Amino acid sequence: MKFKAALLLSATCLAWPALAQTTDGTTQPAATPTGAELPQTGAGPVTRPSDDGEILVTGSRIKQDPNKSALPLQIVTTQQLEENGISNPEQLISFLSVNGTGADNLASNADVTSGAQRGTNGLSAANLRGQGPAGTLVLLNGRRVAAHGLTGGAVDVNQIPFAALERVEVLKDGASAIYGTDAVGGVINFITRKDYQGLGLQGFTDITQRGDAPIYRLSALAGYGDIKEDGLNVMASVSKSWNGALQGAARDFVNGNQPNRGLTIDTRGTPIATAFPLNPSTAFFPTGTLLGGTSGSTQLTNLFIPGTTTLANGGINVLDLPNGAGCTTMDGGLAYDEQLWNAPGARFACAWDTGRAAVLQQPLETLTYFGRGVLRLGGRHDISLEITGSDASSAKRFSNAQISGNTSNLQVAYPLNDITRSTYNAVYDQIAAVFPAIGAVGDRTVDAVGNYGKPIAYRWRCIECGPREYNTNTKTFRAALGFEGPLFGDWDYHAGASYARSSAQSTLGTGYYYRGTTTTNAVDPTAPTAPGASAPGLLGLLNSGIINPFSVEQSDAAKRGLAAISAFGATLYGGKYEVKQLDASFAGGLFPIWGREIKAAVGVDYRRETYSFNGAPASATGPVIFLAAFDAVNALTPKNRDVKAAFAEVLIPIGQPLEVTVAGRVDEYTGFGSTFNPKVSVKFTPTDWLLFRGSYNTGFRVPSFNQIFNGVTDSPYAGSDLVDPIRCPTFTPNTTNPNCAFIRPDILTGGNLVLGPETTKQFSGGVVFTPSRLWSASVDFWSVAVDNTITSLTLTQLIQNAALFPERFIRDPATNVITDLDNRFINAGARRTQALDITARGGFDDVLGGRVNFGIEGTYLLKKREKLTQTAPYGPSLIGVFTFAGDLGLKWKHTAFVNYTQDDFGITLTQIYRDGYRNGALPGIAAGTVTRPNYNRFVSEYIVYNLSFAYTGLSPDFKITAGIRNLFDTKPPFAVTYDGNTGAGGSWEPRVADPRLRSFTLGIETKF
Repeated sequence: MKFKAALLLSATCLAWPALAQTTDGTTQPAATPTGAELPQTGAGPVTRPSDDGEILVTGSRIKQDPNKSALPLQIVTTQQLEENGISNPEQLISFLSVNGTGADNLASNADVTSGAQRGTNGLSAANLRGQGPAGTLVLLNGRRVAAHGLTGGAVDVNQIPFAALERVEVLKDGASAIYGTDAVGGVINFITRKDYQGLGLQGFTDITQRGDAPIYRLSALAGYGDIKEDGLNVMASVSKSWNGALQGAARDFVNGNQPNRGLTIDTRGTPIATAFPLNPSTAFFPTGTLLGGTSGSTQLTNLFIPGTTTLANGGINVLDLPNGAGCTTMDGGLAYDEQLWNAPGARFACAWDTGRAAVLQQPLETLTYFGRGVLRLGGRHDISLEITGSDASSAKRFSNAQISGNTSNLQVAYPLNDITRSTYNAVYDQIAAVFPAIGAVGDRTVDAVGNYGKPIAYRWRCIECGPREYNTNTKTFRAALGFEGPLFGDWDYHAGASYARSSAQSTLGTGYYYRGTTTTNAVDPTAPTAPGASAPGLLGLLNSGIINPFSVEQSDAAKRGLAAISAFGATLYGGKYEVKQLDASFAGGLFPIWGREIKAAVGVDYRRETYSFNGAPASATGPVIFLAAFDAVNALTPKNRDVKAAFAEVLIPIGQPLEVTVAGRVDEYTGFGSTFNPKVSVKFTPTDWLLFRGSYNTGFRVPSFNQIFNGVTDSPYAGSDLVDPIRCPTFTPNTTNPNCAFIRPDILTGGNLVLGPETTKQFSGGVVFTPSRLWSASVDFWSVAVDNTITSLTLTQLIQNAALFPERFIRDPATNVITDLDNRFINAGARRTQALDITARGGFDDVLGGRVNFGIEGTYLLKKREKLTQTAPYGPSLIGVFTFAGDLGLKWKHTAFVNYTQDDFGITLTQIYRDGYRNGALPGIAAGTVTRPNYNRFVSEYIVYNLSFAYTGLSPDFKITAGIRNLFDTKPPFAVTYDGNTGAGGSWEPRVADPRLRSFTLGIETKF
């Protein structure tokens, strides 16, 4: 079994790094797998626990020893980040094995998206235990930050001041009773340094072997004052980072033209246009188009593919005709595979590899800043003020616009006139030579059919337009005022007030143009008109023949025309999310029992969340921009939500070995009433080297503002993988069965005003072994049960469960044909997830004059099942099953290390392992009507190694870290991820793999 082999290899050979040297002494490796005592970076002091070794850790308001936690807590130090070349929070999140495998990074959101993923421009989110970004609580120094301004439902982790971090605490357990009801998947608490002195400078670069997609970061950290000696400390940091773009065409594993492996692309919008039938238009082509209409009296009923009785209604490309140059002669071109897509009428069509046009690493420029001042009064009471913020600009670039003539909103076709005559005649003759039904070849005066001169309708990929681009700027700001100190006895207090906001706005970059028609298909006089065009916008430019869709090269006149109608810089949409919070807690001992003291904490919490969204409603009255994803229907005036809470936590020692902690929290939500969520955790330590732990808690997650208040968006479906579930009980398109012909209804997405909250129950139990100072291991079982799940079902789920959701299928009453699928958010059934978190660490002193450390951190998924209603049975296991959306449930994930240190030198080898899974399948293979010799039903595992070297020999305050990421230049495994509806995806899985391949890192850090 691959899991066992990988676990054995990793546990015996690899480990957590532990470069022991820091500027203020040597820090020993952790005594338990929490990693709480792992060393920090070499450019600053390490925050020390109190004399009794107890500190506040994530998941509790009572001070305790982090190495003896009743909850599974992973602590990641800045040194681990450096040694793995991790330069930003997004890379850290993907590094964590407990994080799910969802479409939460910039690579997985880089292409066309739909449904719940719309509006994720520039967003990188956390997804602990696969419960989704909305179920993962992200904290900065124990307090909330604002959700991303566009989505309003997930925190963008790239706003975190990375240069100021001391450590990251990852609580792999629910924490609704402590922090709030949304901490279902767990908590990630980014903790900054609090007492830095001096001036530290950092520089980092990560350059790929191929010389593209560079990453740079420059940081400065300054601090003054010793809080113990001077009674104050002031510190500040600033960091600037740049991520260069990685083009899809720059990686050969991005290849949608692999028909023998079961992958091809379903688009006939190609740089050399594909001719199509199109019905007559009274205003623009009253006599019809060259290939006739699509149905009825306008259809050319004798336009058969030679030697067959199949109509050539799926497009004709001159490159794919007999004696044509071939589809692959255009960059990114490929022959359309009509068998895989069950489209026999497309025998002579070409396709185009859309994945090559997407950006695999989005260009991202981020400025983060952090400032903190602490004043100690009376030697005991601290007043602190934190200011942090970020300014990030990203550019989401994806495939060039596909222009398709139609009679609903863009009535365009290639005319015959003095500009187009040469090209028109060449295209006409090539088609007529194979399809004599359209007319004679060569002699224009003798055309018995009478088609010569009719405009040629087409689908075309506008290469000259450039890739479509959304430029998103996100600004965040957060201010937190804190008060803490002793009260009486051993009681202390923590209180604070904070304000956080995230404002984001997306504007159009290249690739967008004014359409020239209104929403009612009339000519739009408010749109700009290109020089020499017969009408405004794209409509006039294309119908005049100035642009030649049958050529990749365009004339200067065409280029000037495109520039004149460009929508570059137009506002797409924007949003703002704000959080205002007041909190206070008190903790200390109550009374002794069995020789130990009962400890307690109580507190109150109030916050107001406000969200607004500008869907660019001006676009509803201004000129229409072709293909721009305006969300005017989702525009929201500011919506407010108040959350009032009170909580209590009691730690009860029962004898020396047993400890029980009971916590509870009451939350009152605007619009959802009150909810009480308890948590009970137990820790049993029969000996110093053995610890048993477990917990039970509940949760209650309310919908986001968007999930409630968004309007209804009606989008046409472009895929070829849906069928009428009543007529086709196999649910799979099949050309040999007319009842299983694919359908293309409109898809309705949006909010739901009656959406209710999710409720959760969670359980965990584990054991920790610590036989000696350097050796430890833990195994923790966890279970998350979610009911009334807030979700937007996949279209496949709707089709396969039509009997459960009959109201979601909107049919024409006269024909009973499905016209719309209602895919708005609903509370749908339940989800059950169970897994094991496994951690091991060990080491040896005095090995070749140094120390060897090794270890592993992994997650083994035991259960992942869903049911779509409370009364429905659970569906089949979702472990290792490909899905287009949501979390990809990999059975096993781990990160493992081996490290050797000697005095001022260290070397670390890291292994990152991601298990394989069942591959996706295009309709022909899914239906069983087509087989391909090299189609792999299972995607291979993804294994990469990182190697790093650290050296501090020049000076204790000067550190060099150099590394190689993806040491063996491992490519992402081949996977069928192409989505025929959006055109996104292709031949690899961005939720699993890193597309940059081998890269070289160098970090320099110094302190004055």
